[in-house]
Amino acid sequence: MSSDGHRAKKSLGQNFLVDENTCRRIADAVCALPGERVLEIGPGKGAITRFVAECDFDDYRVLERDEDLADRLEDEFPELDVVRTDALKYPWEELESDWIVAGNLPYNIGSKLIWDIVSQTECACAFMVQHEVAARLTASPGCKQYGGLTAWVGNFCRTRYLFKVPPTVFRPKPKVDSAVVEFIPFSRQQRPPHPQKLAQLLKLCFQKRRKQLGNILKSRMNDEIEAWFQNGPVKLTDRPENLSPEQFRELSTLVFS
Repeated sequence: MSSDGHRAKKSLGQNFLVDENTCRRIADAVCALPGERVLEIGPGKGAITRFVAECDFDDYRVLERDEDLADRLEDEFPELDVVRTDALKYPWEELESDWIVAGNLPYNIGSKLIWDIVSQTECACAFMVQHEVAARLTASPGCKQYGGLTAWVGNFCRTRYLFKVPPTVFRPKPKVDSAVVEFIPFSRQQRPPHPQKLAQLLKLCFQKRRKQLGNILKSRMNDEIEAWFQNGPVKLTDRPENLSPEQFRELSTLVFS
């Protein structure tokens, strides 16, 4: 239990930031993003919140599942719009593009949240995630860290690895490093017209990532798909991690026509 009497709940993935310099650095990254309003996921005790609030955004909304912490936030920051909900259940598709989405995401739901948020909003984001996830989010095709999450996110926004965060700045201390990643959304015209087809292809390919594409797609092959491979830079002997996000998008419309 911390000195203020609140015990971190493992079920909610709570690890509280206690280093002021780290909190300010994250807040600076949030405040530098394009947007007029901020939505923070899992503010906890308000470690980042107090510094982001200094940027004087038009609106500041926080999503907090922990009732005790939600009460505390309302008392300490009366200007906040505190929404008591699970971020996985939030209607992200209703969020307008002038919002910035930020937060120290719980390790157990971080990837799922990012998958939903980047595809359902056109908002700039800054998230702290497990370092391993940050490496995947910012990997280039051909790297071992490159995977389905990388290719999915890369169809909706540009990512940038900002900085690493050590376990020592948290209470309780996690067993791994964290990192902050910036997300700048693409315009609506640049986004996949059929995201469900893209999601299907990524699942199909990365469940068998050690196999060649020719083997993975063998049962779905047709003249159009064969021509795509013959006339472009991607070969049937390539593996999934060799395709760029854009190439996955193109191929998904052929495989799931």
